[in-house]
Amino acid sequence: MAIKHALMVGMMGRVADRFHEYQEAHDLVQRLELAKQVSNADGIEIVYPSEFAHMPETIRILQNSGLCISAVNLNVKGEKRWQQGSFTNANPAIRRQAVQELKTAMDLAAELNVNMVSCCPLIDGHNYSFEVDYLQQWQWLQEGIAEGGRHRSDVRVSLEYKLNESRNANLLSDMGRALYLMQCLGLPNVGVTMDVGHALIAKETPAEALSLAILAGKLFYVHFNDNGREWDWDMIPGSVNFWDLLEVMFYLRRTGWDGWFSYDVLVRDGSMVETMQTSIEIVKSADQLVDKIGMACLEGFVKEANPARAYKHLFRSLL
Repeated sequence: MAIKHALMVGMMGRVADRFHEYQEAHDLVQRLELAKQVSNADGIEIVYPSEFAHMPETIRILQNSGLCISAVNLNVKGEKRWQQGSFTNANPAIRRQAVQELKTAMDLAAELNVNMVSCCPLIDGHNYSFEVDYLQQWQWLQEGIAEGGRHRSDVRVSLEYKLNESRNANLLSDMGRALYLMQCLGLPNVGVTMDVGHALIAKETPAEALSLAILAGKLFYVHFNDNGREWDWDMIPGSVNFWDLLEVMFYLRRTGWDGWFSYDVLVRDGSMVETMQTSIEIVKSADQLVDKIGMACLEGFVKEANPARAYKHLFRSLL
């Protein structure tokens, strides 16, 4: 299992909610310097278009940083023009802009020697009954992603699902819908980003959802974090749902999946560098725990289907 670990550069800057500012703002150069201090990271994930207001300058900064890039993260939700949707906006001009931004992100990825664009279409969905045409929305989403995906075959498009936020009900809300979209599109370079926290708030079992994507050949990228299954708090991986993390690592090992892990962790307390370093170390430790317990032993638990016996052994393995 050849895994690389990436930091989301956007998470290395200002962190605030409507009550407090937890981390102060840093410009891109400062955030890249912070990322370099995370010694167990293999690369970074960069956001387009917010980091590329001056594209040539940003490209130069990234190329001179010496940092490997795991993916370009396309943000089509934050600007005012996306308020009523991006790929599913009722205004065809806005839908065309969303598709063009996807194409631009793919071209940018290629220029940066990256083969992945990840996108979570959070502004596409609805808040109320009788607010949108569900049939039309789904058609617009298919058409937009299909046009973008066909733009170039050397860059993968990885779509990230989430139950809600910014909409009360997001269109691409769970793994089932994401894989249905992949089936409808039939494009080899379009797949799924599974965010462990998003799987949790969708009341999915992360290892099961991940397995479905692997079986479909569509798991392109994984985001790690944690929460209490009620809101996307972006906590340190394994800090709440430890056994889910271990099971994810077991199935990744069992299926031989390789690729990039990216860490979508919000640092409200303490040092960003220390928290990111710890997040990666925890995931690596969970993988090492799979080794300590043994693949054959874990596979035996699954075959035996005796939770009491399995958990007695699992807890003893922590001693």
